[in-house]
Amino acid sequence: MKSVTGSLPNGSEHPIADLRRIVEQQRELEREANVLVRTARNQGHSWESIANALGVSKQAAHKKFGK
Repeated sequence: MKSVTGSLPNGSEHPIADLRRIVEQQRELEREANVLVRTARNQGHSWESIANALGVSKQAAHKKFGK
């Protein structure tokens, strides 16, 4: 029988701890994206240019960040 840990990225033996770390990283990146989008809007950048930078549609960017 093949070891489950052998198939985990980087040979991790602590997948739960790694998942928690990844979730926290995602939250931090989301906070950074919010700040950068607000900054871009305050500097006069269009939703279209912000959407292009994010790789999403203008509508998706506005829906997610246009609060």
